[in-house]
Amino acid sequence: MTPDQIILFSLFGAVFGLLLWGRFRYDIVAFSALMVGVVLGVVPQKDAFSGFGHPATLVVALVLVVSAGLVRSGAVFLITRTLVDASRSLGAHITLMGAIGGVLSAFMNNVAALALLMPVDIQTARKAGRSAGLSLMPLSFATILGGMVTLIGTPPNIIIAAIREESLGAPFKMFDFAPVGGVAAIAGLLFVALIGWRLIPAREDDGGGPDDLSQYIAELTVPAGNKHIGKRVAELDEDAEKTDVAIIGLIRDGKRRYGQARNTKIQEGDAFVLEATPDALDEFRTALDLALADETRTERLNAAGEGVEIIEVVVMENSRLVDRTAQAVGLSWRQSSVLMGISREGKRISKEIRKTEMRPGDILLLLVPRDRGPDVTEWLGCLPLADRGLAVTENSKVWLAIAMFGGAVIAASLGLIYLPVALGMVVVAYVLTRIVPLSELYTHIEWPVVVLLGSMIPLGAALETSGGTELIAGALIGWTQGLPAWMVLTVLMIVTMTLSDVLNNTATTIVAAPVGIQMAQTLGVSPDPFLMAVAVAASSAFLTPIGHKNNTLILGPGGYSFGDYWRMGLPLEIIVVAVSIPAILVFWPL
Repeated sequence: MTPDQIILFSLFGAVFGLLLWGRFRYDIVAFSALMVGVVLGVVPQKDAFSGFGHPATLVVALVLVVSAGLVRSGAVFLITRTLVDASRSLGAHITLMGAIGGVLSAFMNNVAALALLMPVDIQTARKAGRSAGLSLMPLSFATILGGMVTLIGTPPNIIIAAIREESLGAPFKMFDFAPVGGVAAIAGLLFVALIGWRLIPAREDDGGGPDDLSQYIAELTVPAGNKHIGKRVAELDEDAEKTDVAIIGLIRDGKRRYGQARNTKIQEGDAFVLEATPDALDEFRTALDLALADETRTERLNAAGEGVEIIEVVVMENSRLVDRTAQAVGLSWRQSSVLMGISREGKRISKEIRKTEMRPGDILLLLVPRDRGPDVTEWLGCLPLADRGLAVTENSKVWLAIAMFGGAVIAASLGLIYLPVALGMVVVAYVLTRIVPLSELYTHIEWPVVVLLGSMIPLGAALETSGGTELIAGALIGWTQGLPAWMVLTVLMIVTMTLSDVLNNTATTIVAAPVGIQMAQTLGVSPDPFLMAVAVAASSAFLTPIGHKNNTLILGPGGYSFGDYWRMGLPLEIIVVAVSIPAILVFWPL
């Protein structure tokens, strides 16, 4: 080996070792390795930061922003509220949630897809009276499997396409991964839905979740032209149950109605009195197209110009709200803010929300002009609660958001526009239409992943330039000498899959993809089957909670231990290899 190869292999060994140790965050490890590589001269200075402008890095960042826009627009609520039902059997629920998760993760980042569906799954488990741990792992695996189907479903596919463009002159297109990834995803989803979930150890403690959230007494207003005008309140019980909201009254002309409200016909301007968590309240509002406030207060909110946000505050003893109402202190006209709900130690509120006198210790749910939260909190003399990422769904823009995203996917799939440009245009459109507030644009990007990619890409390029990938490929070919091509592909998949189970799948892909190309060139065959094998294998991290972020996300809420994953994950990985190799040989012949 040359000195450069020795240094690079040592750097990669150190990176993998530190990632396995887990003492330092993966982005710090990768960036440190890049800096060491530059100082030692194995990475040219002019290429040191080339990874941060790499198409793969940009696409990963843009996909996360687009995913946030789909959430904010209510596109996900549109799917889940019509399909999820707590009365279904566990097997049926896992099958349905797995299918939804698989489809969503094919068209958005699979981590974002799980983040969207995990609260739905936990709430459904709570309503059904079972542990969320029985369904969260199948959901996580389903979203990982679904990401294999398209170019933008998971970072490894994006990286594979970019490496192919650099090495062979053209990238993979949006649905080039679908034949092989689709076969693997369908086989995996069938196993997870029919057999896999039965292998999960029973857990009595699901680790908390939405049960920890405060239940608020809140009000939502019926705007003009609402489709539910003329219905009886009791007819909304099904929607309320689906979203985990309790309708406890109706306000009309400033008067609160209780028992008789259930048979009252809904009129414009009525306000529902509800008991719900903030997320459930927002989902109910989106489902029924209700307004957050009456027309006057809504106009004051909209006059702020930059949109609104939800904050939670605690009323302190010296607050100007103590023994006074939100209406009395002029919360609406002085601060352009709306009191959405009150949580008072589980006690019911007997008056209209804005006419209720506050007490020390009350928790308030406030709708405030964007970026005015700290000012409003200070003016009220309240204590802010930790930000839980609460957001107001822009349900009036749901079809606009879907149309923009769908148009970009179609244009990129037909080769009319370069994918990063198409996604960039969607992000710009989402900002201009305020689907994604400008102030939140960069908060949705997972910067540690960006730094990891930006750091590892130059290191991977240096390894290839120095001949390091050729050495690895030669070693693998030596081990598989005399074996048929399908067995060589199988060995590559198993090695890549094993690395992905213990390392970040992004780092695994950056190392394994050039090795696959080198193996193909040595054998004198097409590199595409080898790249497809790496793409599927790098995404198949099912044995541990550290191999994929989705597995890490469910560790706490599902109450899992480190050793729970392999029970369902090991047979799933075997199935993925077993179905992927024949599919690769059929759709991407050697």
